[in-house]
Amino acid sequence: MELAIGITFICIMIVLMVLGVPIAFAMGASAMAGLFFVAGPDQAIMQASLVAWKECTGFTMVCIPLFVLMGQLVFYTGVAGDLYRAAYAWFGRMPGGLGIASVWGCAAFAAVTGSSVAAAATMGTIALPEMKRYKYEDGLATATVAIAGTLGILIPPSITFVFYAILTETSIGALFMAGVVPGVMTAAFYAAVIYVRCKLNPALGPRGERASWETRFRSLATVWPALVLFFGVLGGIYAGVFSPTEAAGAGAAGSLFIGLMMNRLKLKGYLESLMDTGRVAAMIFAIIIGGILFARFLTLTGVTEWLVSGIVGLKMNRYVIVSLLVVVYIFLGMILDVFGMIILTMPIVYPVMTAMGFDPIWFGVFIVIMSEVALVTPPVGANVFVVAGIARNVPLMTIFKGVAPLLAGNFAVLALMVAFPQIALWLPTTMLGPK
Repeated sequence: MELAIGITFICIMIVLMVLGVPIAFAMGASAMAGLFFVAGPDQAIMQASLVAWKECTGFTMVCIPLFVLMGQLVFYTGVAGDLYRAAYAWFGRMPGGLGIASVWGCAAFAAVTGSSVAAAATMGTIALPEMKRYKYEDGLATATVAIAGTLGILIPPSITFVFYAILTETSIGALFMAGVVPGVMTAAFYAAVIYVRCKLNPALGPRGERASWETRFRSLATVWPALVLFFGVLGGIYAGVFSPTEAAGAGAAGSLFIGLMMNRLKLKGYLESLMDTGRVAAMIFAIIIGGILFARFLTLTGVTEWLVSGIVGLKMNRYVIVSLLVVVYIFLGMILDVFGMIILTMPIVYPVMTAMGFDPIWFGVFIVIMSEVALVTPPVGANVFVVAGIARNVPLMTIFKGVAPLLAGNFAVLALMVAFPQIALWLPTTMLGPK
């Protein structure tokens, strides 16, 4: 009976999400109603109160608003423009050079913001006019910015990694380290795809102007704020100097100091960054509370144990399971946003993967790479809509079609990670800090 109730409320929650009900409310309401039927109203209210109190007062949760604030402050300091110009000085003369510069500019900006949408929006306003001036093909130009922006959730510090870590009680620091190598590899694959396409068909992305060696080295002097923040935060975690939460505080303070020192952060930008931080953090907190409450409901009804034992009992090759998950996440990415996709699947998928012997850190990187794909998958692809809002004359389908060849980079990294798990696990195993 309890199992049937659990499955029923999973279906109700999915229907609510598809109808457009906010994820936190869909999961929270379904969990509360389910607990009401299974354990009674008193237990339902008590569980909701305990989850809300425990999650919102946890020390680890502090890093969410602090990392968001760090990214927001960097956004308002105009560092992205410096990063793009430096990348352009080094790569602009290559076939598809402006697109390649956009990829590496996004990668560097991602290392200090942790937001894919912010990376796509910021780099789009800088790079798209330049690519238009050099007559880049619309699909290539817009798709490059859209997919390069997804690096914001793979290259640490990433809010999506923090989200996964809280849901699965996995080390945030280890996840951050695990994202570095796959993030750089993904950026390199994007750049390689652009280079090959433009080499074969120069009309897609003409070469830019050649920069002198003096200009190239001078451009590096402008990227020091991003380097200081990235190596300060990640280096501190790696060396065990401070915890991820302390690193988030140091990063937020550092970005504020850099903005003031460079005289780029004005009062209006500071206040807007605080407001944006409050909105984003509140949304994430609500989703986490709803998701954990729903996970408890699934455990109480026995759905989680039933699914785990059923899937493991099939004795399928674990790499077949990985392949099936890729298909499932591609489908979910078409109907849900990233947080909804993760919170919906973690209570079920995470126990299955750990029971089959997959490392939780490795699986976290897998989830984030699939989240990158979801950000550019029709019809929901958030990054594509952000770029379409900047390049209003480019049809959505043109951008989605342009993204397709670049997705080869994500799946190439995923395949290499399956074959060689140490791509993701090498840095976490060498950490000096707590794992």
